[in-house]
Amino acid sequence: MQRTPTQDDPCPALLTRRGVLALGGAAAVALLAPRRVLADVAPTRRIVLHNTHTAETLATDYCRDGRYCADSLADVSRVLRDHRNGAEHAIDPALLDLLCIAATRCGRDAEFEVISGYRSPESNAAMHARSNGVAAHSLHMEGRAIDVRLVGCDLARLRDEGHALSRGGVGFYRDLQFVHLDTGRVRTWNG
Repeated sequence: MQRTPTQDDPCPALLTRRGVLALGGAAAVALLAPRRVLADVAPTRRIVLHNTHTAETLATDYCRDGRYCADSLADVSRVLRDHRNGAEHAIDPALLDLLCIAATRCGRDAEFEVISGYRSPESNAAMHARSNGVAAHSLHMEGRAIDVRLVGCDLARLRDEGHALSRGGVGFYRDLQFVHLDTGRVRTWNG
């Protein structure tokens, strides 16, 4: 008999097929992926997310004792949903780990103002049609990218620490006042 994973299940080991399906696409892929980011972070990880569009705030331990928490990851997906149409998508836990590592390197708690989390394909296509600064195949659509400000931290410092980690893309949008971080290939740009 198969069971749905609980917060006590380790990540990435010992998930049943049904449990993997229950966690959702991007989260499941991330849960089963190599854990290159985990060596840099504590076994219990807390993140605070302030969604600037919905005025929602979430403070959660998304990983406890080295195990990702399915309920917390679902809460993160809800807060980082596409604010334009309410669409939700699983958020890559490695992206949350990346945020926590960058915050620690900046000497701050992992408390972020979120400008953009998940983007539905429809929202991304509309944004791409209006601006060449929006990628047609954005990692936002996979739950692998986020545009943020770290509370109490200079944007350039967050950009520099994200870049130093060499764990994905880092975009610097000084005029729009945010840093883009993602778990894709390593690259940098200014917006």
